[in-house]
Amino acid sequence: MNRIKEVLQEKGVTQTWLSEQLGKSYNMVNAYVQNRQQPRLEVLFEIAEILDVKPTELLKDKK
Repeated sequence: MNRIKEVLQEKGVTQTWLSEQLGKSYNMVNAYVQNRQQPRLEVLFEIAEILDVKPTELLKDKK
């Protein structure tokens, strides 16, 4: 599970903006945001760098 949706809201940026920064389709980013698909570890680190957060801030426990 990831917190990408929450971090995007905290940063005030859109999925469209993130998809442009990542060079990935909106549909792929939307799948990450909706937790239908999890990004590869390399992509997770790239998202963290783009959003200026630690990679661990994009993850949440499965409780």
